[in-house]
Amino acid sequence: MASTDFVSSDLTPELVAVRNEIRSYAEGFGLDFFDVIFEMVDHEQINSLASLGGFPVRYPHWRFGMDYDQLSKGYTWGLQKIYEMVINTNPSYAYLMKSNNLVDQKMVIAHVYGHVDFFKNNYWFSKTNRKMLDSMANHAVKIRNYMDRYGQDKVENFIDHCLAIETLIDPHLPFSTPKKREPLYPNTEAKVEEPGRIKSDRSYMDQYINPPEFILEQKKRMEQDARKSKKNPPEPQKDILAFLLDHAPLEEWEHDVLSIVRDEAYYFAPQAQTKIMNEGWASYWHSKIMTQKALKDSEVIDFADHHAGTMAMSPGRINPYKVGIELFRDIEERWDRGKFGKEYQDCDHMVTKAKWDQKLGLGRQKIFEVRRVCNDITFIDEYLTEEFVERFQLYTYAFNRRTNQYEIADRDFKKVKEKLLFQLTNLGQPFIYLTDGNFQNKGELLLWHKHQGLDLDVRWSRETMRSLTEIWKRPINVESEVDGQKKLFSYQNNEFSEKFL
Repeated sequence: MASTDFVSSDLTPELVAVRNEIRSYAEGFGLDFFDVIFEMVDHEQINSLASLGGFPVRYPHWRFGMDYDQLSKGYTWGLQKIYEMVINTNPSYAYLMKSNNLVDQKMVIAHVYGHVDFFKNNYWFSKTNRKMLDSMANHAVKIRNYMDRYGQDKVENFIDHCLAIETLIDPHLPFSTPKKREPLYPNTEAKVEEPGRIKSDRSYMDQYINPPEFILEQKKRMEQDARKSKKNPPEPQKDILAFLLDHAPLEEWEHDVLSIVRDEAYYFAPQAQTKIMNEGWASYWHSKIMTQKALKDSEVIDFADHHAGTMAMSPGRINPYKVGIELFRDIEERWDRGKFGKEYQDCDHMVTKAKWDQKLGLGRQKIFEVRRVCNDITFIDEYLTEEFVERFQLYTYAFNRRTNQYEIADRDFKKVKEKLLFQLTNLGQPFIYLTDGNFQNKGELLLWHKHQGLDLDVRWSRETMRSLTEIWKRPINVESEVDGQKKLFSYQNNEFSEKFL
């Protein structure tokens, strides 16, 4: 793997002028971003950065080396090229390829300012660690020290197990608030004298405020609460890594390593939650800035060629750049022309709807609002329209073995939208909850797969359960469904088993 020790290299005077020019255009359009520090790197350095998630320093692990090797071969064989990279920190750091021509550098710088505006202002990034550059360096120092103390193989093997379960977090946890305890009887100041009974100073009222069915209901409720208080966790828990940190029999260094993996998983989660929006927003602004402000006549063809290459989309594949930029443009046009609301939706005259224009001019304001509050799921769910799907042929495709081609499988808008949302939900991962930390009173873990029409991949489940066993030190069980019937998967003593319940 290439060295990750980067020497700060100032931009050339020409690029400094370009950066200042692009920045002024971005601010003129209303973008609001952190300070951005641009670094010039060669292809080996940017491939190394990409393999490390955009950070110049990460803890040592073979996965990063494997990713670097794949990226490096892709570049050598002409299969891929990374033009830029930017990370969500304050200040933000962005990397420019030295081999880019001036048109590419202009486009990339404009694209970067779009990304950083999104990082700073999108709600789903608001809880992220803006000093993650320092945190990553500290993580690297800690893990290298553990490798020196306990041996590289031992520590790296444990990291393998942690990375195998790094998706078992709750991306919405940073935004949750502690649940408030509601009073048992919010409409009365009377207190419970004994289990299930409300105390009253007027004894003759007892038969009215404490009827037998009420007493029975309250006793059942208290028994359920008592059972919950003994159960660990009392409610299904999605952040399984947090439960392991609290309850797994970990050595101090193992606890520290698992905590590092969890922290980094939460840092990267918003990027997976907003991939379409983030790339679409940056692409919208690099296109706007280049075509309306920064592009010279002699640069039009090069820009159009490279921009078109970025936006290319083949059947059956979703290009987040293309879908994102076009959906932002569609929203802007609709709100400029007033193509929303009940009156527009109720109009069933095709020509009238096509010519609809109330000249509201609310488009720019609307897309900034969308950028602020949405993630990919709400973006698609709220703003994807049937007309948009038809225009860009976002149909569902299936591979036809007879013709050896991908062919349209379904044009139905609802099915297309459902499939796209399904792919985006929970970062594309199955919903897994921890329901019992002492299953069958044996100290085993019981997990529950919330079945949503797609069965668990047994091969991946086996490997995940194996890693969980290495951390929990006891058997792991997962309850799921197969063909509508409940099934229990178990991993114990290096053996995987399954049975119908």
